[in-house]
Amino acid sequence: METAAPDLSAVSALALQVDLLQLPPEIPAPGAPALRGVLDRLFAHWLTLPDTVALVSCLAQKAKSTGGLTGCGMLPSMMMQGGANVPPLSPRSPRLARRPSGLGGGHTHRSASPLRPSTARTNKEVIPQFYFRDGRPLPYEQKRQFIAVIEQLFAGHANGLRIQEFRMVTRELCKLPSFLTTVLFGKIDKDNTGFITRDAYMDFWVNSNMMTMDTATQVFTILKQYDHDYLTKEDFKPLLRDLLDNHPGLEFLKSTPEFQERYGETVVYRIFYCLSRIGSGLLTLRELKRGNLIDALQHADDEEDINKVLRYFSYEHFYVIYCKFWELDTDHDFFIDKENLIKYGNHALTYRIVDRIFSEVPRKFTSKVAGKMCYEDFVHFILSEEDKSSEPSQDYWFKCIDLDGNNILTHNELQYFFEEQLHRMECMAQEPVLFEDILCQLVDMIGPEDDTFFVIKDFRRCKLSGHFFNVLFNLNKFMAFESRDPFLIRQMREEPSLTDWDRFARREYIRLAMEEDGEDASNASGDVWDESLESPF
Repeated sequence: METAAPDLSAVSALALQVDLLQLPPEIPAPGAPALRGVLDRLFAHWLTLPDTVALVSCLAQKAKSTGGLTGCGMLPSMMMQGGANVPPLSPRSPRLARRPSGLGGGHTHRSASPLRPSTARTNKEVIPQFYFRDGRPLPYEQKRQFIAVIEQLFAGHANGLRIQEFRMVTRELCKLPSFLTTVLFGKIDKDNTGFITRDAYMDFWVNSNMMTMDTATQVFTILKQYDHDYLTKEDFKPLLRDLLDNHPGLEFLKSTPEFQERYGETVVYRIFYCLSRIGSGLLTLRELKRGNLIDALQHADDEEDINKVLRYFSYEHFYVIYCKFWELDTDHDFFIDKENLIKYGNHALTYRIVDRIFSEVPRKFTSKVAGKMCYEDFVHFILSEEDKSSEPSQDYWFKCIDLDGNNILTHNELQYFFEEQLHRMECMAQEPVLFEDILCQLVDMIGPEDDTFFVIKDFRRCKLSGHFFNVLFNLNKFMAFESRDPFLIRQMREEPSLTDWDRFARREYIRLAMEEDGEDASNASGDVWDESLESPF
């Protein structure tokens, strides 16, 4: 039995609902002439589909029985429940819902679609502030307690605190080494009144969020100049002056101002040697944070014996450096030339390595005198020579050996420096060692990624990097290592926390002290010597 063709006249009044087509926003509105014919043909084709024929027939019959097209409002839901060939409509994405403003006036139909409620809005997530240029502000309760302590400290001081009274504020309230008192006082007392009021302290320390910074940033901000983002050697002078004036372990130096100045210079040179890795003479905040200066300052503030503060501030270390320089500077003009330096360590160094040092390859001299090394240059040299396991020392000697400056040590470069070592061994009647054997030993010692050359990264992970350089240009230390001095081995095992520099400085200080005591004893015996008595020999 054939199914009669449905009467489509009843649905001729059905308006084409464009929203059901789910058109993307880049397609023009159906009212556009270029698209109107295409949509009419698509709609006509849809009406001829079997499922559509059945649906339209049902609607037509219902419309005739009720006398109107009241069922046409059910069309979307009935379509979704129709045949299996009609999938459910997906919600319109927010990206497709945004229609550019210049694409016609059909946007009013889409915004009114039941599939996209006009009231739907995406709630924006509020991200709390996580970066504060001057540090994260303190919580209200903690800030209130801190202000209460400030009120107590400044109570009874209407004019403010003097510098000696302010020293307790630096140490107890700011939690900084007391040697920063002078420079901190000067930062707050901008008018040089000699007093710090409560309001001035609050403005500098609390209102500018200084109290919320980490200790390294606080020290850096206090020491540096206002218009600088780095520290210079001059910036450390107030700190060293405060240290020399107030530390009990340095009180004996007050009678010799010239040695106070030399001590302060040596401390600053050691700080920049260890922390300023670029070698520009400037110290950045990042370098300060990576170093151990803050811990050394705290240690010096807590320790009465300054010689126990091995990092930077030990007076014995200064004494060894200065005496070594004085021994080499025979004319005492405070400069050292090649002939002076070649005598260092009982002629331990080769001429070739000394030539490289004075060619200013590892570091530019600050003496400003051609062919001369000043005291600051010598400090960098002796620290590098006596502790070749430190990173600054490795950089120093690596540049010396790198003849062509390509940041690679080749076998030819190593052989160039070892040739003089071999000649010296022959002159001392030592059994010569072939370079091929030495090269195998060096490769096994360092373990480079590529056996044909060495890079600075290879030395960073090797604890025997110091011996590598000694083999090439320091004969005394080379022979001492080969002989395996049991005293040195035991010393290293008993005190593993000490560096090679710490052990060297201790030995040299004992030797220099014994020599000075011997000179004093001989001078004392000479005072009672009877010149009329002649020796019978």
